[in-house]
Amino acid sequence: MSDLTPYLKSRCKIVDQALGKYLPTARTRPATVHDAMRYSIFAGGKRLRPILCLAAAEACDGNYEDALAPASAVECIHTYSLIHDDLPCMDDDDLRRGKPTSHVKYGEGIAVLAGDALLTIAFEILAKTPAAKRYDVGTYVTELANCAGSRHLIGGQVLDLEGEGSDVLLSPTQLDYIHKSKTAALLTSSIRLGAMTANATPKKLEAISIYGQSLGLAFQVIDDILDVTSTSEKLGKSAGKDEATNKSTYPALFGLEKSRRKAAQLTAKAHDALKPFGKKAQRMHEIADYLLDRDY
Repeated sequence: MSDLTPYLKSRCKIVDQALGKYLPTARTRPATVHDAMRYSIFAGGKRLRPILCLAAAEACDGNYEDALAPASAVECIHTYSLIHDDLPCMDDDDLRRGKPTSHVKYGEGIAVLAGDALLTIAFEILAKTPAAKRYDVGTYVTELANCAGSRHLIGGQVLDLEGEGSDVLLSPTQLDYIHKSKTAALLTSSIRLGAMTANATPKKLEAISIYGQSLGLAFQVIDDILDVTSTSEKLGKSAGKDEATNKSTYPALFGLEKSRRKAAQLTAKAHDALKPFGKKAQRMHEIADYLLDRDY
């Protein structure tokens, strides 16, 4: 995994260049909302979802260039969800990716609208994806819309909000359901879209989906652990927030050591799902290990 860091940096740069072209300039009228959109998009971040989108395309014998539009679209969806999650009416956070959150910098109204605009432009960008033999543009749009809608991303946030501040912790099944709907769903769709651009067979699409679902849950477990064990400076967002709001998390339910074992088991399941791809999935294996061992 010695060359993974240069790979991640190079892919991050490619995604940033694509986003820079797809998004309106900061001076495009009305300038305030376009500046706010770009502020949140380019505030930093791991670009995990778009990088996995590109890696999935290559694992399925495709070209990463064909996956740049969906990779950019999922990053717009992800960033919109962060802007809205941070709002005072949601998680009420003032730090994201090491910078003031959108509503702190621009005010709540512009933050809401910047998030709305990123959600909307995601589908404009996605529509630029070249069709594959098995998958047309309508299939791509349906995939992302289903993931971002009330049955997954938004639905998971609803359940997350309803579970906050309660004296009774959620059950493990309920907690898994929330994060399968939120973190794992968007990460899985990112990977599926990349595979679709490479015309993946149904069998390979199913296998790579299992990888995404397992990796997505493992990612959330580690996120919950880091909220307890790391600092705001290291994470780039407020640490200790989960415990302060009495939020149901994996460490709250299982403790730190059992949570770490769960993350390792899920990562092992992700690795196992990649067997049909052989050496072509090397980067996806490396990313899974990198995310398990991360400290931010």
